Amino acid sequence: MTVLITGANRGIGLALFNAYKDRGEAVHGTSRAPVTEENWHQLEVTDPASHAKMCKELDCQPIDLLICNAGVYLDQSENLADGYPPQMWADTFAVNVTGVFLTIQTLLPNLQMASGAKIAIISSQMASHTRAPGGSYIYRSSKAAVLNLGRNLATDMKHIGIAVGIYHPGWVRTDMGGDQAELGVTEAAAGLVERFAHLSLETTGIFETWDGHAHAY
Repeated sequence: MTVLITGANRGIGLALFNAYKDRGEAVHGTSRAPVTEENWHQLEVTDPASHAKMCKELDCQPIDLLICNAGVYLDQSENLADGYPPQMWADTFAVNVTGVFLTIQTLLPNLQMASGAKIAIISSQMASHTRAPGGSYIYRSSKAAVLNLGRNLATDMKHIGIAVGIYHPGWVRTDMGGDQAELGVTEAAAGLVERFAHLSLETTGIFETWDGHAHAY
């Protein structure tokens, strides 16, 4: 199986990369920073030219599983009175939503070359309308948008044999999740790997937690 993970240079993405590598899978990772290691690609998910360069490097290689993990959380310290500037909205949506779409659009031919290809989109429980404790308006909105994107892609891609799942990775101890988070990256990655393995055309469009529970939309 060939796996490609965006934003694989740290946090959950790196844990997923190592998990698949330890299983003996052919795994590719992307990073914004220049990389020289084999099977690593420099990718700025907001830049179509960067996507085209990565696609050329892959040289029409089939991809069985695409994990759209790259994301940003820029508004953790913003306040309602005078925070959340317009550019922060634009920058967040460019990565967390448009970046996911461009990745899938660019690699669609590679996915179609594989039999039973899958796409896993990392969203968040913060995307759910049933979980609205306030704050982080930009991040929450972007993750809700990518959840909606994934659901609609699942509908359109089912007829070409590609399953799409959307996942909450848990509250994980990363730069984004903070030191007080509940899960280590290894545990979260192990759960996600299991979830991705169970994704199929019968379950396409699901929104699940890292440990296999259906999440309210």
